[in-house]
Amino acid sequence: MAEQLKIAPNGRAFDLPVLIGIEEGLFEARGLAVELSASYEERPLAERDVFARLKESQFEAGTADVYNVCEWASIDRLERGSRPGQVAILRAAVAAQALLTFDESLNEPHDLGDIAVGVNEFTGSHYTSLQLLEGALPRERVRVEHIGGPDHRMELLRSGEARVVALMEPFISYALKLGAHAIAATFYRGAEVVGANLSPETRAAYLESINEAVDRINAAPADYAHLVVEPTHGGLRPEELSAHFLHYIHVTPYPRERLAETYNWMRSWGLAGGVGLPEHLVAVDG
Repeated sequence: MAEQLKIAPNGRAFDLPVLIGIEEGLFEARGLAVELSASYEERPLAERDVFARLKESQFEAGTADVYNVCEWASIDRLERGSRPGQVAILRAAVAAQALLTFDESLNEPHDLGDIAVGVNEFTGSHYTSLQLLEGALPRERVRVEHIGGPDHRMELLRSGEARVVALMEPFISYALKLGAHAIAATFYRGAEVVGANLSPETRAAYLESINEAVDRINAAPADYAHLVVEPTHGGLRPEELSAHFLHYIHVTPYPRERLAETYNWMRSWGLAGGVGLPEHLVAVDG
């Protein structure tokens, strides 16, 4: 009998290997019955409380066993959450976050001193914006503002309610298509958060399936672009998705040295509350 495994949905760009693993039977071939724990349409647009968001709330409630999120958020959620879990690996998606605007007076990070950048608080858009801006500005002049998820940030950018926002794919390509320009961009990976209830054998089968899905994506990326652009609701055609802002690699262990560096940086911004390095959060040492 196949072992049941439920994945809480994140963005489709980050979940693409999971979607392929389900649709093309890669998990099933390894004895896993994998399904999403909810639909993408159930994700709230502007929820500020991270544990009221879909993936975190489902993991905390035990209705999902795994979810992926940015590296910094994986630490934050496990540190603040109540359910035992670990950072299993660095995830397969290597994605860009870009600061985008329609304002022609804003062209480089230094132009953003004391100007609010729209983000989703405690997600990749938040953390990467801080890292992008602190290299050009004194920290006291860096401003970020919670306005919600990527769909909502895109809406507010288009309407002019937000002057600058941080976006990832497919919204980078979509915003550029509509005439926005990038002020800065950076690449980051993220991590897979797994429940402590999963056996090493289940984790291994799950990750092997993800890596096989990555190989399929890289062999024929155009075959899967329609899944990535779906959140634009037809605003961006699959062939208009840029090849520059998203790619996939095999998952890798999360080294403790990297955990230390990341955790100390988070603490320097007041974004981690612990007094010591939470080494128990790492499942596999690289």
